Amino acid sequence: MTEIEGPILLDTTVLVLLARGKEAARRVDERYRLRTRPEKPFLSIVTLGEMLAFARSRRWGDEKSRRLVEIAQELVVVDIRHKPILEGFAEVKTIAREQGRGIGDNDLWIAATARAIGACLLTTDRDFDFLDGKFLRREWIDPRGLAGPTRVSEPLSAYQQDPLPGEGGGSTGST
Repeated sequence: MTEIEGPILLDTTVLVLLARGKEAARRVDERYRLRTRPEKPFLSIVTLGEMLAFARSRRWGDEKSRRLVEIAQELVVVDIRHKPILEGFAEVKTIAREQGRGIGDNDLWIAATARAIGACLLTTDRDFDFLDGKFLRREWIDPRGLAGPTRVSEPLSAYQQDPLPGEGGGSTGST
């Protein structure tokens, strides 16, 4: 079990895993004690919007869509209309631009939210790596290690049902 001190903010990629409800979801929930933490995990309103769009574009059925709503109800949803988040967005957007990073605005909002609330960002997305330790705390989850035993040389698509936002499939990289 991986112990993260303090609050956790879930990135869109982690919410996708949880909503799918497969072995990967169970492992993430168990490893990070998402349901048993003393403090409920946080979720940016931006992530919720991304998830609704993702579910619609993938034509998720009633079961997955219901699971998504149930998960969101178990989390603390954070609005972005707060001065520390707005200022954090401006700061991280400037940092990204100065470093030539191709990170989408939605990820910048999520990063700014994590920083403003003092939460560790839980993600499978490598786009946040350059911010870890400087702008925010980030815990990266290797998605290859979540679905059970696979060969390292086996592509992620070999056991993944839909691509995660930002990992292909026509995404704009905004998650």
